[in-house]
Formats: sequence, C-alpha cells, structure tokens
Amino acid sequence: MTANLSCPICNAQSFTPFLKVKDYTVSRETFQLLQCDQCSFILTYPMPEDLGRYYQSAQYISHSDQSSSVTDILYKLARTITLRWKTNLIDHHNPLPTKTLLDYGCGTGAFLAHAKKTGWTITGVEPADQPRASASVTTQAPIVSTLQQVSAQNFSTITLWHVLEHIEDIHFMLDALKSKLADNGTIFIAVPNRNSYDAQKYKEHWAAYDTPRHLWHFTQQDIRSLMKQHGLTLQKIVPMKLDALYVSILSETYRNERNATSMATLLQGIIAGVKSNISALRSQEYSSLIYIARK
Repeated sequence: MTANLSCPICNAQSFTPFLKVKDYTVSRETFQLLQCDQCSFILTYPMPEDLGRYYQSAQYISHSDQSSSVTDILYKLARTITLRWKTNLIDHHNPLPTKTLLDYGCGTGAFLAHAKKTGWTITGVEPADQPRASASVTTQAPIVSTLQQVSAQNFSTITLWHVLEHIEDIHFMLDALKSKLADNGTIFIAVPNRNSYDAQKYKEHWAAYDTPRHLWHFTQQDIRSLMKQHGLTLQKIVPMKLDALYVSILSETYRNERNATSMATLLQGIIAGVKSNISALRSQEYSSLIYIARK
C-alpha cells in the first residue's frame, strides 16, 4: 500500500494506519493518515495527483474573500485581528537594516498589503490562480505563481503562514526558500500542532487535519528536526491562540453535521478552544504554532 513512500522527517519506509479523515470542505472523500513506525510523524495517504481540484471551492476560505457561514466570518475576523500582530512580530524579529519580505503562499494578499503599509518591500508567491489575482489587486503589486519567478535574493524576512503542510516536497522548498534568505535573515513558519488539546479531543473531526490539502501533520519535534536538517537555527516558538477557537468551532461543526449551525455547536466549539489554550499554558502545545528561525 505504501510502496516508495518515505517519511520526510527520518526517511523510514514503514507506516501504520493512524486515522481515517473525511474531506469536509470540498470532496467529501475519505483519506488515510499514516504514522511513521520510526519517528511517529503523520502524513496523508494517498497524495492526490490532481491536488489542485481540492482547492477549487468557495468553501475553501483562505483562497476566497467570501463570508457566508459563521465559521467563514470568524476566520475573516481572526485574520483581521492578527494582521497587525503578525506585522509587529516580523518587525520585532528582524535584525537587519532592510525590510524586504517574501510571503510564500500569500493567498488573497491581506498580510502582504498590511505589511506594505508599515514600510515593508513586499513580494508574494501564490500558486492558485484565483487568490493570486485577488492578491495582486489587494496589494497593488505583482504576485507570482512560483518561487522560480522571484528574481530577488537576500530577503530579510520570509513567511509561510499555514503553508508548509500543503507543500508536496518540503525539503526542496525549504532549501529554495533558504537560498532566498539573507544571512541572518528570519523565516517564520506557522503550522497546526497535532499534539494540541483540540487535536486530541476531535481526532478524525479535527479541522486542522484538512485532508487532502494538508499533506503533513507536524509536532514541535518534527519542525525542530526539519530546521536542523536545513541548517536553520530556531529562535523562538510563538502560539497562535485565536486558531484554537476557530479550529475547535469548525471541528465541532464536523462532529455535529446535523446541527452544524446551531448555537449549541458554536458554544461547544468556543468552550473547546478556550480549554485548548488553557491546557497549553502548561504544556505549550497550542493549536497552531509559529516557528521563528534564522539563517
């Protein structure tokens, strides 16, 4: 079943079924999560050859500016609240005199547009056609579809906000991004954390598994290993606390599909998100984490 499949963390080729997870967003298909027998890393199997079609839906909110459901509205609200916070974060961790920013997987460009207003020279990469067109309008700057189209080198900061889990060849991408990073430049990688309270609570209904768009499902140890393999020095890990609320609410709608829009489902999701953040005060296993590393 898993011929020629290798773990991207330890290169082992032996896996055990972990969970079966439905694509609640686009296809309603079910995908298998496999766990590496050597290092316990978890990946989605199989990886669809036509992965792009699983993004082609108005329901895939990070590629759309539509807000139709309560969870869509909450996502947009959380994104708006975090724009200033993210920009302050990259400012605080930029030791270089220049403010040159590459945002890989920039979606509809909201973060880049805000960074531009605060003095950053921006470059965006977005593989998907529709959000890339939106990002060009939002940022009033050219947005390209591949990293190879980025001619500039030596960015002081590179960001991947919930992108690494979508990338098929993470080793190739990390090497390529590192080559674009200035000496002592900083890279920010935000990913869901499958060791979080909400991941443990919701299991196959955990929204951040998001199969098949999320190909890889990371723990802190997994990211630390990747950083070491690619010669990046981890500086700090920062929680994204609002993610626990959004992910828990969405997970609750998956678990209670018949009552997905009820106030009870919304409240249960909010309670779970709050519990996740409280649990993480001690464990540091927040629902989503930003890994800040330097070249």
